[in-house]
Amino acid sequence: METVNGEGANGSSCLSPPTSAPSPEVIQLDVESDHEANTPNRSVISRPGFGSIGRHISLLANHFKVFVNNPDAIFYQYNVSITSEDNIAFENKVLGRKILDKLYQTYSSELSGKKFVYDGEKSLYTVGPLSKNKYEFTIVLEDSYAKRCGSPADDGILSESGKRAKRSLQEKSFKVEISYAKEIPLKPVSLAIQGSEPEKLQDAIRVLDIILRQQAAQRGCLLVRQSFFHDDSRNFSDVGGGVTVCSGFYSSFRSTHGGLSLNMDVSSTMILTPGPVIDFLKSNQNARDARSIDWLKAKKTLKNMRIKTTHSNWTFRITGMSEKPCNQQLFPLRVKKDNGTYDDQTINITVLDYFTKHRKIEVTYSAYLPCIDVGKPNKPTYLPLEVLCSLVSLQRYTKALSTLQRASVVEKSRQKPQEKMQAITNAMKNYHYDDDPLLSSCGISIEKQLAQVEGRVLEPPKLKVGNGEEFSPSNGRWSFKNKKLYSPTKIEFWAVVNFSTKFDASYLSRELIDCGMNKGIIINRPFSLMEEDPHNRKYGPVVRVEKMFDHILAKFTRAPQFLLCILPEKKNCDLYGPWKKLCLSDHGIPTQCMCPLKVTDQYLTNLLLKINSKLGGINSLLSIEQSSRLPLIHDTPTMIMGMDVSHGSPGRPDIPSIAAIVGSQSWPLISRYKACVRTQSSKVEMIQGLFEPQEDGTDNGMMSELLLEFYRTSNKRKPTQIIVFRDGVSESQFNQVLNYELDQMIKAYQLLGEADAPKFTVIVAQKRHHTKFFRANGPENVPSGTVVDNNVVHPRNYDFYMCTQPGLIGTSRPAHYHVLLDEIGFSPDALQNLILTLSYISQRGSAATSIVAPVSYAHLAARQMGQFIKFEDLNETASEKDSITSVGSMPVPKLPKLDEDVEDSMFFC
Repeated sequence: METVNGEGANGSSCLSPPTSAPSPEVIQLDVESDHEANTPNRSVISRPGFGSIGRHISLLANHFKVFVNNPDAIFYQYNVSITSEDNIAFENKVLGRKILDKLYQTYSSELSGKKFVYDGEKSLYTVGPLSKNKYEFTIVLEDSYAKRCGSPADDGILSESGKRAKRSLQEKSFKVEISYAKEIPLKPVSLAIQGSEPEKLQDAIRVLDIILRQQAAQRGCLLVRQSFFHDDSRNFSDVGGGVTVCSGFYSSFRSTHGGLSLNMDVSSTMILTPGPVIDFLKSNQNARDARSIDWLKAKKTLKNMRIKTTHSNWTFRITGMSEKPCNQQLFPLRVKKDNGTYDDQTINITVLDYFTKHRKIEVTYSAYLPCIDVGKPNKPTYLPLEVLCSLVSLQRYTKALSTLQRASVVEKSRQKPQEKMQAITNAMKNYHYDDDPLLSSCGISIEKQLAQVEGRVLEPPKLKVGNGEEFSPSNGRWSFKNKKLYSPTKIEFWAVVNFSTKFDASYLSRELIDCGMNKGIIINRPFSLMEEDPHNRKYGPVVRVEKMFDHILAKFTRAPQFLLCILPEKKNCDLYGPWKKLCLSDHGIPTQCMCPLKVTDQYLTNLLLKINSKLGGINSLLSIEQSSRLPLIHDTPTMIMGMDVSHGSPGRPDIPSIAAIVGSQSWPLISRYKACVRTQSSKVEMIQGLFEPQEDGTDNGMMSELLLEFYRTSNKRKPTQIIVFRDGVSESQFNQVLNYELDQMIKAYQLLGEADAPKFTVIVAQKRHHTKFFRANGPENVPSGTVVDNNVVHPRNYDFYMCTQPGLIGTSRPAHYHVLLDEIGFSPDALQNLILTLSYISQRGSAATSIVAPVSYAHLAARQMGQFIKFEDLNETASEKDSITSVGSMPVPKLPKLDEDVEDSMFFC
């Protein structure tokens, strides 16, 4: 199930639908300002052909074929400007839709009864033109509200009467200007299907998607990009902390090789758990009762949340909390005269007395708790927490989830292939898209059956382990049982550090030694088993780690070869980051953290695979890699790279993004990698540190580091071919990858003394998309190695889907590969086989990775080194030159450098 967490999604190229537009949280880099005039303007290559090898398999895809029976239809776009009475521009999407709905109800005849679709912002669209190019309307909304006792009055002062005041209407007027902008013909959609590249295809599909959004908005759904969510408790699943995962659907039109299709998928987003505010706070803070709640934290958490009051059934936005509890918080109450009118005289009364005596509402435990403030800063309006205040449903939760919450989301969102397929087809039938008047006027009709596609199952590569043993994985998995590692290390001088009170370090070390012996790793007895001093557990994580290292330095006369660290918590342990930083950055000691729920042979084997990789060993090799028979790679020095940028939580522009790139070492091998990780400006997707020329002629960039390491480990050969796998970019950013990042890599290469640039093959790997595949004749997931390059792929660009993992739980999600450039000249079959092969080289486990290992490594390196600094605690005024660099106006803290003893290792495994 796709989880939706932001307002933007993956972007689109000139031939792809706009539903994949980049998130507003992610900043587009202005490559033009950094480009020289003579820089070539590269463009995405077209598909050279299709693959043919592999066992054919019949599949279904969650795409529904769309027929355009009126391709000559033309959408007319009109600009919309909404201003309030005081001439202030209005940008509230929800109210904007209400205003436009009222406009149609009031002035339909002036619009000749023509239906329109409104995007919620500044544009509306019609099929065919309106009678005039410009309109001006005045729209009056009657904002009814009940002035009840306890309902906030205009001045924030409550009335004394215990009876409901007469319902009144407050009229608000808005000025709406509509002006012609441009024509958007539907014909480019049919032309794109024929392989051409019409300019207005993106605009046409955007209008079709806006029609889907308006349908959902009219049904009262929460809209998140092209996903929509109903207010139905059957779709809600609590994930803890006052957060609920809400299930819904994604729908978007796409131009594909098989024609126009509607891509529909199950989707999910995070919302605040609806219900009493006090219940939310207890869950959010994991408090036993109301008395255990941290109210300073609660005030910050609740700000801007929307609540509904049960006594008045009105919705308000929380602006704060009272400083005093309900039974002490005073406010001025107007006194009612004998004739039923009010004068300016007021009396002070507590919130508790007002609601119990004047409103006859029983207030018990919340009498001693702070009140909710829904008023203005200088005119507060207080409401008791108890009974009266409930969180409104479908409020987005956009903060980062904890590790446990993420695990719960995955568990509760999981659906078997048949369940997901049934949910999608049912939704397609229930939403009656064909009945939409605008789609009907375009002659658009949609099939109700999933699209049929032809897949191919590629043979997995053979692997080689110790003692010359060779074997073939089965459905993307293999086992090291009764097998030796290909190149095991020897661990002679090491120690166990135990922060946990639940595990016996001596027992764990003995089991690890025995398991290592079976895998060919010779492990001496640990030099020391170090238990944490119980008195140190009262300190924070940084101090606890430092005190443990003081103990280590006092006991060891030389640095240990390796440290095994037992953590007290498996998920989200706050000791992890400080421990990794001290080991890898400050002391250059390889380390492996662990927190086993149960010590089994499989667990210890997986642990040893990571340890062996970090210490320079090799667990398994591709058979063709070991024999130097990799096509187009074995006879030409070739470096394989993975690149990724991870961003901080939504709404946190102060947290920098983490850019990581990895590059292969020791050509002709392709299984060992070096990582380089840097911070950069928040939410910037293009990697900024690839090329950093210095005044002395050197280069401090990331690309230079990888090239020099390749040269050092490959018999002083420079790569003449470079294969780049780029993760995390949307289709609208493909040209920036080709014309900015690739240009920076070429400059870094040339600065090392080579006039000619190497041949590049650049491939974008995407996991965040909405295309799923199902077996046509069975309930199981598609088999590992399934590749699809027909029907639902791009009509012109070179892309394909590949599913490499076995998908034992839930529904498999294929990786979507876009080939932007291929100067090396792979055939489609050769390239698809290479990508499958690169999914079997991960040294971390015994299963194929869902995406090529270099991309997976880059993600792991960024995540691990990103924990070296707790960015949330950074002082924004920090100005230390050694730790802060500035990009634009936002200071960017630098990551600590890895110690030279570990910087070239696979520390991220």
